[in-house]
Amino acid sequence: MAETAREFALIARHFRPLAGASALDLADDAAVLPVRGDRQFVVSADALIEGVHFFAEDPPDLVARKLLRVNLSDLAAMAATPYGYLLTLAVPRTTPDDWFAAFAAGLAVDQAQFGLSLLGGDTTSTPGSIALSLTIFGTVAPGQALLRSGAQPGDGVFVSGTIGDAALGLAVRRGALADPTGFLARRYLLPEPRLGLDLAGIAHAGADISDGLVQDLGHLCRAAGLAAAIEAEAVPRSEAARAAGPAFLTTCLTGGDDYELVLAVPPEREGALHQAGREGGVAFSRIGTFIAGPPVVQVRGADGQALALGAGGWSHF
Repeated sequence: MAETAREFALIARHFRPLAGASALDLADDAAVLPVRGDRQFVVSADALIEGVHFFAEDPPDLVARKLLRVNLSDLAAMAATPYGYLLTLAVPRTTPDDWFAAFAAGLAVDQAQFGLSLLGGDTTSTPGSIALSLTIFGTVAPGQALLRSGAQPGDGVFVSGTIGDAALGLAVRRGALADPTGFLARRYLLPEPRLGLDLAGIAHAGADISDGLVQDLGHLCRAAGLAAAIEAEAVPRSEAARAAGPAFLTTCLTGGDDYELVLAVPPEREGALHQAGREGGVAFSRIGTFIAGPPVVQVRGADGQALALGAGGWSHF
C-alpha cells in the first residue's frame, strides 16, 4: 500500500491486523505468495462504487463484507478455495477514522468466516464518491476449475438458493416495495457466496449470478454454443419474493446481485449435485435444460408462452 505519514498510520491501525504472513506486514510493495505445486491459483477482481453498488448511508462494515463476498462468489463459481486478497480504497479526505475502523472490522469478520487474509493493496483520496476495488486469489486442484464453457445438450440448468431477493432488496431501498422483515434488504447488502461445494466431476459448467439470472445463464450458452430453455415458475424464489407478486417476476429473473450459482449438470449427476448441496447446506433447483440452437435463453411462463424480459440483466456501461 502506498505510504504517506497519515496513510501509513491508517494502514497500521486498521489493515495490518488483517494481513497474513504473505503480506510481509504490509511493509513492501507486493505480497510474496508461496509456491503451491499441487494447486493452481485462481484470480478475480470486482469493484463497488458508492451510489451504484451501495448507498452512502450503508454501514461501512456491511459494505466491506459485500465487497469481499462478491469477489468470493467468483471463486465459488470456479469451485476454488479462498487464499487472500488485495484491496484498493479511494475515499474522500474527509472520511473519518471511525469509517475505516468499521470497514476493517467487517473485513475481519468475513476473513475469519471464509479463511483468507489481506495481502496488500493501495489507498488514495478522491474528490468524488467512494470507490472500492478488491482482487481475490483462490486455489484449485489442477484441471478442476469450473469454467463457463462445457455445457452439453441435455444438461439440466440448476441454480443454488433463491433468485431475485437482492434485486427486490434494491427496490425496497428505493421505496418501491415493502419489506416488513428486512429479509430482502439484507440479501441486497450481504450476499452469501456459495463456497465449499464439492462440484468437481459433477457440473460441466458454471457461473455466479451477479448481473441477473438470464444474463449470466446467457454467458454459459455463448461459451458452449447452445441455447437454454427455462421455466419461470421453476426458478426458486423466497417467500418474501413470492409475496412481492407477479409484477416483480421480471425483476427476479433479470435483476443482479444474487451471487448464487447457475450450473450445467448432466442428468446422471443430478443426485450427486443434490448430495453436495446437502453437505454444503445449499439447496439446488432444476429450472430448465440446455438445448441445441442459437446461444440465447428462452424463458417460458406458466402458460408455456415466451416471456418478454427486455434487456435481460444489468449492464456495467
